[in-house]
Amino acid sequence: MDPLVYLAPICALLGLLFAAYSFMTVRKEGEGTDLMKKITAAVHTGAMVYLNRQYRAIAVFVVVLAVVIAFLLPNGAMTAACFVLGAVLSATAGYIGMFTATSANGRTTNAARRGIAEAFKVSFASGTVMGMSVVGLGLFGLSVAFIGLSTLLPAMPQADLVNILAGFSLGASSIALFARVGGGIFTKAADVGADLVGKVEAGIPEDDPRNPAVIADNVGDNVGDIAGMGADLYESYVGSIVATMLLGAATAATVFPNVPQMNVILVPVTIAALGIVCSIIGTFLVRTNKTEQSAIHMAFNKGLLTALALVIIATYFVTGSLLGEYGFGVFVATVGGLIAGFLIGQITEYYTSYERPPTLAIAKSCETGAATNIITGFSKGMESTLFPVIVISIAIFLAYQFAGLYGIALAAVGMLATLGISLAVDAYGPVADNAGGIAEMSHQEAGVRKITDTLDAVGNTTAAIGKGFAIGSAALTALALFSAYASAVGLTTINILDTPVFIGVLIGAMLPFLFSSMTMMAVGKAAYQIVVEVRRQFKEIPGLMEGKADPDYESCIAISTTSALREMIAPGVLAIAAPLIVGLILGPGALGGLLAGSLAAGFMIAITMANAGGAWDNAKKYIELGHLGGKGSPAHKAGVTGDTVGDPFKDTSGPAINILLKLMSIVAVVFAPLFL
Repeated sequence: MDPLVYLAPICALLGLLFAAYSFMTVRKEGEGTDLMKKITAAVHTGAMVYLNRQYRAIAVFVVVLAVVIAFLLPNGAMTAACFVLGAVLSATAGYIGMFTATSANGRTTNAARRGIAEAFKVSFASGTVMGMSVVGLGLFGLSVAFIGLSTLLPAMPQADLVNILAGFSLGASSIALFARVGGGIFTKAADVGADLVGKVEAGIPEDDPRNPAVIADNVGDNVGDIAGMGADLYESYVGSIVATMLLGAATAATVFPNVPQMNVILVPVTIAALGIVCSIIGTFLVRTNKTEQSAIHMAFNKGLLTALALVIIATYFVTGSLLGEYGFGVFVATVGGLIAGFLIGQITEYYTSYERPPTLAIAKSCETGAATNIITGFSKGMESTLFPVIVISIAIFLAYQFAGLYGIALAAVGMLATLGISLAVDAYGPVADNAGGIAEMSHQEAGVRKITDTLDAVGNTTAAIGKGFAIGSAALTALALFSAYASAVGLTTINILDTPVFIGVLIGAMLPFLFSSMTMMAVGKAAYQIVVEVRRQFKEIPGLMEGKADPDYESCIAISTTSALREMIAPGVLAIAAPLIVGLILGPGALGGLLAGSLAAGFMIAITMANAGGAWDNAKKYIELGHLGGKGSPAHKAGVTGDTVGDPFKDTSGPAINILLKLMSIVAVVFAPLFL
């Protein structure tokens, strides 16, 4: 076996060791006052109880699907083993990220008592644990599984080995869907309920300890934006590498003649491995002791751009060394994806920052009420699809021109090569948000809350950028997996004049809308229960509004937990069942049409929802800064209404569509033998 194959697990272990180092950095910080400890413990316990219950529910699904794979597919036992490994490691990454984030919330508040530099250090270290755990566990599991399969089955063709490895990606996708949908329902039910009753009806501040839903809201930030986002990008990371390996194994002989097949397979693995090292280097540059938001953004950009530049240099040498004369074309394709990811992040920032015209226009519309706010916000969300589509289209065109379908898959790998640091930047946000909540609930002085608010404001932007990045990477990864499926079943064209194919396209285009409806309704039903419970407590608990009695936080956590676990089942079944039913009844061509239709429609609606939701949120925050009448004004109430509509847009349905697209694609790849 090529010695280069061992570089991946070595770099992955390095990433995991750095995650452990970052975790120790978090734990060195003190937990603060007794009240801060109590609040932190309540959030930590609520989050871990939810995650444990969710994983027990998902475990049943994983076991059932593993048995189906083992009995129905060629090499089924090995594929099922890879499937279970991918699922277990994805769950492990989410558990580590959640445990760390809920430990870091109060510590970030405590650090803020000494200044912004210390608070920033703790919150970013927590995000780094999530980022490095995702890439470390993803690449380590994938590379070890490949080495193990090659050792156990030395006579098996490389293409068949990689097909078995696709089970690992299916495991990652399965966990991701449930984590994203369940987490999104939990967090937004609590958030919407807390805002509608607390801020609009009762007129109390955000994160006020008198609000019975405030702890559930803080738990939800971790459940949705840490574990959910981590699982989402873990799946994209693994899926992009597997798709490139599949296409490399299938097309190496024709696309790269005279290049060893193993070299073609190892390119994405090696780029991902070196990307971890580059991300670690980039994190050391993310430092600041200034209180301006621009300084924090600059610190993040310094780290991200450094990691990006190092990956570009590493990619040039990897592609040249492994692919010889074909290396430059593959290099261009990979870098095109990497740059596209960065540009989509900047476009997302433009459409969601309250310092930019789109969000300012939404804030201005709040002066005439909630209706004009909704209209303006939704229109800006739809408008925001234009430039990401152009960027992704250019990246796809360049990748295909220089390296064919293999190049498109590598563009997705390039986009995710710096995931270790880009996810760290994203996962920092919920920690800063929770730190602000703990500062409010533990009655810290105004200077502490000002620091946490500054960190939180930047976190809102990084979260929006992270969602845009996740959507862009999902589109490229789904396209790469779609290409792998087409190669597996021998599809060279999708003929929409063929009736079954056209039916497949229509069904595929409909699925993201049905999926969004299911997840939005789930949030609505759960939020209704939260609203009723919060109103009941304000009415029935004597002295609650006067601050003389404590609310029952546990009841709201229980409502969100039960609703999320119940409502996540149907969307998950839909994502698995739809491609299987269409493929078995209408054939592989129709399933190809389904994947194409869902990718085109899903990409548009995901961008619209994520950007509209982010813009509504920041338009409300802009008003809360004192503009257009400030807090309590009619414009503010309209802004809060827009924000509550945008919550499930940006944190439940929009991000979950990413996983729907990738999960349906990997289901098609893994079960391709059944459709022939």
